[in-house]
Amino acid sequence: MRVVALVPGGIGDQILFFPTLDDLKRYYPNAKIDVVTEPQSKAAYRVSKSVHEVLTFDYKDRNSLADWGNLVGTIRDREYDVAIAFGQSWLVGLMLWLTGIPMRVGFKGKGAAFLTHTVPFNPSQYVAAAYHELLKPLGLTTPLPELAVNVPKPDIEWSQIEQKRLGVNETGYVLIYGGVDSALRAKDADKIYPVANWQPIIQEFHLKQPDMPVVVIQGADDETFVRSLRASCPEIKVTSPDNAGKLTAMIAGANLMLSTESAALQLSIAAQTYTIALLGSSDPGKLLPKSEKFLAIKSPTGKVADISPKTVSEKIWGG
Repeated sequence: MRVVALVPGGIGDQILFFPTLDDLKRYYPNAKIDVVTEPQSKAAYRVSKSVHEVLTFDYKDRNSLADWGNLVGTIRDREYDVAIAFGQSWLVGLMLWLTGIPMRVGFKGKGAAFLTHTVPFNPSQYVAAAYHELLKPLGLTTPLPELAVNVPKPDIEWSQIEQKRLGVNETGYVLIYGGVDSALRAKDADKIYPVANWQPIIQEFHLKQPDMPVVVIQGADDETFVRSLRASCPEIKVTSPDNAGKLTAMIAGANLMLSTESAALQLSIAAQTYTIALLGSSDPGKLLPKSEKFLAIKSPTGKVADISPKTVSEKIWGG
């Protein structure tokens, strides 16, 4: 059986779809599962254990009929048996209908008329659980599995060397991700937690746990943020993993992860690292599974910057 899943969105969205892909692979172990995702999100599948091939298509671009036609041709050539549509788009529905795939599964809503099977979408549900409902037409009614990732061995080895370089391999460390994914940065600066707020949190760590280093993740777009944080907290250490596998390995080695809404947050959940999420307007129940390992602090105003450092410290230290 050949399956294609159309998964628009950022890296975090892809990771939230992993349990659905993993369950599908578990139930149909001989199935070849491909995904069609946006170019900037392809990197997520480095840590997927269930996907055979990753195709790219910029769903958000102003695609011409020729662009859509090329996608139809690419998908048709692979002769898929099942298609799973992640979003609710009539264009995607029409495109899948044109491919001739016999079983086309998606959510009720726009484009549903072009699908053979639909399930209702519950917008208030934990996102990974909502996506998992798409497996019901294929006969899968199992409970949602936990987020899980498969980190390549070279990335684990890189992380071990990196921890030694930072001098944290024997002490353990607290990991901070304070930036925002590039896909979110332009449209939602409200998800950024400012340096002035991080400073007292980090200083309290050094006072209460002087032997526990604080390591900050520097992504491709975080140089200014990290430089400013270093200027106010020179004792922090900085790591710059350049792919999802290395990032996940560093997160898995941490004693605690503090993160704004990002792909790093979802990787931390998948790595089962103790995590505190700083959220703006997003509903914690949609982004985090119910677990004592994962705690959320939601801004009272919808802006992450309005979460007080004192509130974060109280959550960390149980005050």
